[in-house]
Amino acid sequence: MPYPILSLDAPAPELLRSRQGRCALAIMAKAPRAGKVKTRLSPPLTLEESAALNIAFLQDTAENLAAVAAEGHAACLIAYTPSGDESAFDDLLPPDFALVPQRGDGFGERLLRAAQDILALGFFSVCLIDSDSPTVPQIAFEQAVDELALPGDRLVLGPSDDGGYYLIGLKYAHPEPFSRIDWSTPAVFTQTCARARTAGLELVQLPRWYDVDDAATLATLESELLDGLRPPFAQLDGYAAPHTRALLLARKPVPV
Repeated sequence: MPYPILSLDAPAPELLRSRQGRCALAIMAKAPRAGKVKTRLSPPLTLEESAALNIAFLQDTAENLAAVAAEGHAACLIAYTPSGDESAFDDLLPPDFALVPQRGDGFGERLLRAAQDILALGFFSVCLIDSDSPTVPQIAFEQAVDELALPGDRLVLGPSDDGGYYLIGLKYAHPEPFSRIDWSTPAVFTQTCARARTAGLELVQLPRWYDVDDAATLATLESELLDGLRPPFAQLDGYAAPHTRALLLARKPVPV
């Protein structure tokens, strides 16, 4: 099933009217093609296995967000790249999702443009969410929506254990949190907080979680979903991530 594409050029007014005034929960995602996504997981996975795991991550994150949106205060999107590869998402997502194309070159520019475009479509606020953290506790997303519904301007950040973040949420597309950031380094979260303070934004921090992007964090994911062990830094149980868990179970060696 193809999903509707929202843009300022083709805004789909009836669809947008049902979403306006809500918080947009937007997953930042590449089209899940082998050799294009999660390549740092190969090895230990093959490129095909890495792409399959990326699909499971998308499905679990989307279903987690859909449950939050069902409470009536949020709507779900995929901010995708590359343009023209929309069909890669067909039948992967819950039925109420829509697609928004990413714009820009560097990662910071793509995040800023996504925030600008989504807010310009009439959403009250936006959370940009990574596609690498399938077990983020649902309560973290609920807290982000609730914080952005309060009066006053603020920036909501979900810190990752590697020094980045899994979610950034705002009501206005302030450029400061996306500029002069050393992306893909352990300094991202700290620098983003500093830029937000420079802009005079109140900071709200969500529960710490983790990205799965290499063999070590894949092992953390396996411990969480297969052995029931919380990550060492976690104060909450994570989301059950059934699609991801099923894939991990399928590749786990059978005891003899």
